[in-house]
Amino acid sequence: MTPNLTTTPTDRNSAVPSEPTHGCARCGAQVPAGVGLCDECNPLGLRDSAASQVHATVFIGIIVGFLLLAAVARLALLGGGPYPATVDDVTASGSGLAVTLTVVNEGSAEGQTTCRLQDPAQRAGGQDAFVVSPRIAPGSSVTFSATVDAFGSTPRPLSVDCRTP
Repeated sequence: MTPNLTTTPTDRNSAVPSEPTHGCARCGAQVPAGVGLCDECNPLGLRDSAASQVHATVFIGIIVGFLLLAAVARLALLGGGPYPATVDDVTASGSGLAVTLTVVNEGSAEGQTTCRLQDPAQRAGGQDAFVVSPRIAPGSSVTFSATVDAFGSTPRPLSVDCRTP
């Protein structure tokens, strides 16, 4: 917001520019720069909040909001996993590979995980494929298939690692 320059004559014969003004935060009446409310809206003459106080309050509110969001997310994921997994079968499927995985949920809550498939022969610089498991009840396992294109269509041994979120 840019201040308006107004000229208010101090004397009928001289036109000396006064200080910059802006509108009152409530009613819009012109007030000097650095003043938030006019005398009508602030009859007791109470001081305005400093800009640093207002900005600090907003900053603290944002930080508290992020902390609450992180706590809610952590509680939502609590109890799922770890998820040990095995590759049961790898077969050609069109331009990719059909991979059958068995994933166990050793946690105390239902959950799902993202599994990373790798070709153990290509440790450095090899491509990885990621698949998401279906939901798994606590203490049980699920076997599912997924098609991946990252390794070509020639069946090969793959390794799997399923992480806890």
